[in-house]
Amino acid sequence: MDLLVLILCAYLAWGLVQALRFITRKTKPSPSNLPPGPPPLPVIGNLLELGNLPHQSLAKIARTYGPIIKLQLGAITTVVISSPALSKEILQTHDILFANRTIPDAVNAFNQGQHSLPWVPVSPLWRNLRRIFNLHLFSNMKLDSTQHLRRKKVQDLLAHVERSARAGDEVEIGEAAFMTSINFLADTMFSLDLVDRSSGSAKEFKETVWQILVEAGKPNVVDFFPVLRKIDPQGTRRRMTRYFRTMFDLFDRLIEGRLRRRETLGSPRMNDVLDTLLDICEDKEEDMDMSQLKPLLLDVFVAGADTTSSSVEWAMAELLHSPEKLSKAQAELHRVIGKGNLVNESDVARLPYLQATVKETFRMHPAVPLLLPRKCGADLEVGGYTVPEGAQVFVNVWAIGRDPTLWEDPDVFSPERFLGSEMDVKGHNFELTPFGGGRRICIGLPLALRMLHMMLGSLLNCFDWRLADGVMPEDMNMEEKFGITLAKAQPLKAVPVSV
Repeated sequence: MDLLVLILCAYLAWGLVQALRFITRKTKPSPSNLPPGPPPLPVIGNLLELGNLPHQSLAKIARTYGPIIKLQLGAITTVVISSPALSKEILQTHDILFANRTIPDAVNAFNQGQHSLPWVPVSPLWRNLRRIFNLHLFSNMKLDSTQHLRRKKVQDLLAHVERSARAGDEVEIGEAAFMTSINFLADTMFSLDLVDRSSGSAKEFKETVWQILVEAGKPNVVDFFPVLRKIDPQGTRRRMTRYFRTMFDLFDRLIEGRLRRRETLGSPRMNDVLDTLLDICEDKEEDMDMSQLKPLLLDVFVAGADTTSSSVEWAMAELLHSPEKLSKAQAELHRVIGKGNLVNESDVARLPYLQATVKETFRMHPAVPLLLPRKCGADLEVGGYTVPEGAQVFVNVWAIGRDPTLWEDPDVFSPERFLGSEMDVKGHNFELTPFGGGRRICIGLPLALRMLHMMLGSLLNCFDWRLADGVMPEDMNMEEKFGITLAKAQPLKAVPVSV
């Protein structure tokens, strides 16, 4: 973010707010006993303390002020939670009061925030969208019925890596995993592949998805000074509109093609998710219409593909960074599955070290490090302090995962810490909630776990790996870059060797 633009916009917003206050002469008194935090600067508050990696900056502030802190981000009061006990209060105990979101202005391009399951307020619309996702995409029955598609896409991934192994070429792990995830989702939704490994379409598609996540996640002065919304001084909404239009144009072509097919006599039904959703839209007794279809598809592709592929990339990066952990993971796979074999979903229960590796990846590199922001519905006491009504609330799961009072050697990748542990990532253990918890838990969790274990296990079992360009494990760049999701700053490139 351009610092000068931020400061100028902040003072413009401040002037407008002061003028409005002078006209109305009404201000709501702040509650007493607010959480502690660093003193804010005039007008801009604590904005400059966020930095380029807000999850890390907020973790550092929490080490000084405690597990519940208050920041003044422009005009927006923000509370950040950094402990399992207080996370439980937000995500479970008082879930109903924190069930709604503060929606970034960028997400409201094309009114996406008003139709998108992760963002829409708890309401009949939200319950209906959740029912549709649960019933037609992420139920155990539906996931079992599409298992053969995931297996086929992982086989395609392994074939791609095998060609690279024969040629001695490097593989960009995140991009390869992203393509696998996208094509599985596309096959499930549309009965086709959306990206081709032999062209640049995967990289272009991934870049569009990543830019959506960046624009939604990075600081935007409009979110801190809503009075500037119509001006859009940083152009964030304009850029997001362009990215959304690219995705919606693609969905329009696919939907229109399917509607023409359905009108053609003798054309067989595809019986995929798109056919099911179109049936729902045409059913007058169902509470869904075509205006909700494209936002639903956008949710699936943006959230589903990037989070899974970034987790695969981080897991591979940590294993290559710690060769002894890589050897342990491969030894278990070779012993249980047989060297060179694809890992099936039914195999995962017999692979405790693989499961522990995934949990340790989530601990150190949660896909959404601050979770999506909650909005406090009423003044409420949390951790001995008052969280004021309307405050934006973040749960810093990255900070919880790196807390030395909870984890021994928290910055060391050690899957062994989870061996024999009953801790899971399904929203019950608040030391490890990368998917959130309560009624707003990530609805794609069951699919993400299936895809991640299958892809990661198969890549490890079918190939040995060495870092590209002669990089040694101890010299790897393990830095992060921040959008809504947490990506690896330098893409992981590795050379596969057939086993």
